[in-house]
Amino acid sequence: MPNRYDLVIFDFDGTLADSLTWFRGELPDLVDKHGLAPICADRAESLRGLTPKAIMDALSIPTWKIPFIAADVRARAAENVDKIHLFDGIRDLVADLVERGIELAVVSSNGETAVRAVMGEQLAGQFSQFACGAALFGKASIFRKVISRAGTTPARTLCVGDEVRDIDAARDAGCASGAVDWGFATAEILAAQSPTHLFGRPSEIVAHLSHNDTCQANA
Repeated sequence: MPNRYDLVIFDFDGTLADSLTWFRGELPDLVDKHGLAPICADRAESLRGLTPKAIMDALSIPTWKIPFIAADVRARAAENVDKIHLFDGIRDLVADLVERGIELAVVSSNGETAVRAVMGEQLAGQFSQFACGAALFGKASIFRKVISRAGTTPARTLCVGDEVRDIDAARDAGCASGAVDWGFATAEILAAQSPTHLFGRPSEIVAHLSHNDTCQANA
């Protein structure tokens, strides 16, 4: 059966790699450095069930601070790649997608150096494009550029991510969205955004590549 998509664009943190476990350890210092309100473990966990705007409102983070916080997180990730690991099943997923002749790309707010280091040379070599250092809310325009370079169309592209903003960016770019529930956002908040697909494990992504339906999936 032919593939539904020619190109799969992956987010990195929370989608391919478990950055959240590492990030929890960095959070207290980030909060102190950037003058944010203290965030206890319970409160941090509750943020996973909110939209990005609601998270910013809950933490009283002014918009102008976002680029500085993001740059700080990127720098810390680059220095701690040994503490960030791929989720189970990601290597098999990539191998299956490559075997099916699907082009792969990464679009991430993280830096390319850290992304490649965590993935390793062999796995990174399976991806044709890395568009890293993206603004937290600027992925849609990058999706369009990656799609153009791949020589395909938004209708033939699946964008896979773990946050509400990934779904929004895919929708803005005219792509199918694949939300994964093993990253930052909860399955409930992701489902509420009506992604094209909702995946509970990496193997489900391959299972939906040739289906003719376009309904949400969480089988």
